[in-house]
This record gives sequence, structure tokens and C-alpha cells, in this order.
Amino acid sequence: MLSDEEIVRLYGPWRHRSPADAVELFNGYPGQWWIAGGWAIEAFTGAHRSHGDLDVSIPRSDVVLLRQHLNCCLDVWAADKGTLRPLIGEVNEPVSSTCSNLWTRASGAEPWEYDVILMDVPNSMWTYKRDGRVGRSTEDILWTRDGIDYLRPEVQLLHKAPRLRPKDQADFESCLPLLDDSDRRWLRSALHIAHPDHPWCREL
Repeated sequence: MLSDEEIVRLYGPWRHRSPADAVELFNGYPGQWWIAGGWAIEAFTGAHRSHGDLDVSIPRSDVVLLRQHLNCCLDVWAADKGTLRPLIGEVNEPVSSTCSNLWTRASGAEPWEYDVILMDVPNSMWTYKRDGRVGRSTEDILWTRDGIDYLRPEVQLLHKAPRLRPKDQADFESCLPLLDDSDRRWLRSALHIAHPDHPWCREL
């Protein structure tokens, strides 16, 4: 798997964006969206951390809504199994079921703006993409601060667990003292199912 630095070298830099920028971008958007990634961790802990990009997430079923919303301002690219290609056809066409992210930017001469993570939430039930046995209602994977929805920390940590980069470990350590008992139990159970013998299990 490519490092963050290698991704920037190959594909170009990301513009610094914040959750407030996402609020402006999604003004008038009819679908559901939320902040994931490092910004979701920072919102939960209150501790500043560095950010390579801003991860916004939507249900996979709402890709057409997003493309319609961004049609006049940002180009949308599909990140699909190691490939990256522009979506230049009809905005009403869905993306491949294997597409995991949408990258957006104003043009090929501009930095990337937003990394949109596609989540599988059929019938308002989220399913962990690496193990379908782990799931939760969409309502229960989100929390709200200052009018912005964020991915809950225990769910974000589950997504970070497989790579276990230094920044993922740092995020785990900053969240751990703040997780309540039920959140710890949920994360420990999810790790036991999807990633047995993960080192975080011992600390939870």
C-alpha cells in the first residue's frame, strides 16, 4: 500500500480544507453527509493533529446526488481498486460497486479538494467494508458537534486498525481515555471479529 507521501508525489497535493469548508460545499445538498478520518478524531478529542486532507463520507447510494450537487464546481474522480479516473459521463450514472472513494478538484491544474468516502449503508444499516459481520445502524455510527455530523470515534478507529500507522496509533491513544465503557466494548468486539489478535484489544 502506498504511503501518504507517495500518493501526493504520484497524484498531486491536497488543498487544506476544514469541516467548515465542507459545510459551505454541502450547503443545499439534499443527501446525508458526515466528516470522517482525522478530523473526526480531532473533533472528539479536542486535540489538534496534522491533516493531509479532509475526509467527507456519504452513503454509496447517494453518489448520483453528490455528482449532481458538484456538477458546476468540482470534477469528480473515482478511486477504484488502485486506479483513479475522472467521471466525465452522465452524472446520473452510478459508480462501480468496488469504488471506495471519490476525489474532487476544480481542474487538473488545481490541488485535490475533498476525499469522499463511500460507505455501504443499505436500509440505514452500516456494514464494515472489511467484514460484513460487523455492523451498526447509521444513526449509531454518527454524532453531532456544532451542527456537523462526524463518524463516531470507535467506528473511525476500527477503520484505522488494519494499517496501524504511527498516526493511527496516536489517534487510538488520544481517544482511549475518552471512550466510555460501551464504546470500548463495541470496538473490542468488532476487532475480535474482524481483526483477531489486534494489539488494541489488550488495551481496551
